[in-house]
Amino acid sequence: MNTDTLQQSIEALIAGDTTNRADTLEQFTNALNTGSIRAAEPTDSGWKVNPWVKLGILELFKAGSNVDMSSGNLPFFDKETIPLKPMTLEDKVRLVPGGSSIRTGSYVAPGVICMPPMYINIGAYVDTGSMIDSHALVGTCAQVGKNVHVSAAAQIGGVLEPAGAQPVIIEDNVLIGGNCGIYEGVRVSSRAVLGSGVILTASTPVYDLEHRRVISGSANKPLVIPEGAVVVPGTREIKGSFAQEHGLSLSTPIIVKYRDEKTDARTALEDILR
Repeated sequence: MNTDTLQQSIEALIAGDTTNRADTLEQFTNALNTGSIRAAEPTDSGWKVNPWVKLGILELFKAGSNVDMSSGNLPFFDKETIPLKPMTLEDKVRLVPGGSSIRTGSYVAPGVICMPPMYINIGAYVDTGSMIDSHALVGTCAQVGKNVHVSAAAQIGGVLEPAGAQPVIIEDNVLIGGNCGIYEGVRVSSRAVLGSGVILTASTPVYDLEHRRVISGSANKPLVIPEGAVVVPGTREIKGSFAQEHGLSLSTPIIVKYRDEKTDARTALEDILR
């Protein structure tokens, strides 16, 4: 079934036509697993969200019943329509032992490294050469580009509803430091570096010291971290007598510089791990 036909079948299913429900959802899951369909995809004019893919994922949840998927001494009870992703050595993914999980309906490209314990959820897309480090999460429908390092305990948030909302997008060659959190439709452009502990949401203002500007998102536009930006956690003063009396401030991400040869030399050390 080609993509257009699959989309029509999913849309018919959403509209209430359950005639070929099982077959449609099986083909839909296979297409997600192989990366032939995505919740969002790059185009010449920017990123395009595919709401029908998100709606199809919701149908997978609705169609399934809880079943026992336990393996050995590990209890595992979930919807029969969304088990673990079927993987073999031929997938060329380095999945290190120790408690990692990849849910079916996600695409994990050859050359990806998964360090335990990490989790990749349904609808996610992780491109070749990327590393998902220990205790890291790639949430529902999150899009991760090529040669991205998602460091230990970092969270790439999931965005499933509303269906038209842009998921979290991490473009190629980005370094995400440990304990970072990227949520709610944020887009991190290629070659950016997020220092440990940076938190980004759609409503987070980002202060760009180099260009003397404040970058922010809106209800209709994601927060976009510029290409090559180096972002670290910072603080900003809270106005008002009470805040000043108690020395209060708010945490805020700050762009301190843009990536240069020195920054690239440090991040190039990751190649040793691949």
